[in-house]
Amino acid sequence: MTVLVICAVEAERDAVVRNFGASRTISLGQYGGVAVDTPAGELHAVSVGVGPVAAALGAAALLAAGPGYDLVMSAGIAGGFRGRIAVGDVVLADLATYADLGVRVDDGFLSVREMGIDQDSSLAFGDQRLIDRMSGAPIMVLVGEVLTLSAMTGTNADADELAARYPRALAEAMEGFAVIAATRDYQGNRYVAEIRAISNLIGRRDRSTWNIPLAFGALADAMSTLLNEPLP
Repeated sequence: MTVLVICAVEAERDAVVRNFGASRTISLGQYGGVAVDTPAGELHAVSVGVGPVAAALGAAALLAAGPGYDLVMSAGIAGGFRGRIAVGDVVLADLATYADLGVRVDDGFLSVREMGIDQDSSLAFGDQRLIDRMSGAPIMVLVGEVLTLSAMTGTNADADELAARYPRALAEAMEGFAVIAATRDYQGNRYVAEIRAISNLIGRRDRSTWNIPLAFGALADAMSTLLNEPLP
């Protein structure tokens, strides 16, 4: 089994492989990354840049250049919704939503489909086999919706609006929808996934309340739980 994990930045990539021992440098097309051996098989972890455009381009290029992947994953840290999740928890997404793809109007927000365009801005992909595997993690793992945004939430008003618009959302990040969308026409993978470890609660931007080391540790533990034995 071969696994591809797509991250935004190198610090996330390094957390993904932290619990698996020594890594080696690899080159996949125009991207460099690291590879490690796990009990589930070989893991390739690559950082492609921040945001949905970089993530979609990176995922498409990596899938074209790679050896054929059984599991393709978007992974990293994220902001969590207050009252729904805590810093240090992990989300295994079952729905990825491109939450700022659409138009703001006087009385709210319209998705592209609500605008009359035949295009989805949410992708469902949760796999019960992965959910069952993550139930054994040493950290809290929740299953739910993860939002993808081009601009992170930095005010309490915007956080409240997003929470009202997406009552199932647990976290927001910047790449998941793009990575999942890029896998739709790729026939090699048996699984797709998004895993996010919570570094902060969304709202007014205050880095003094963030705990990025805790989130990186939770991400590392989540990855080693998921890949501690071959997937079915």
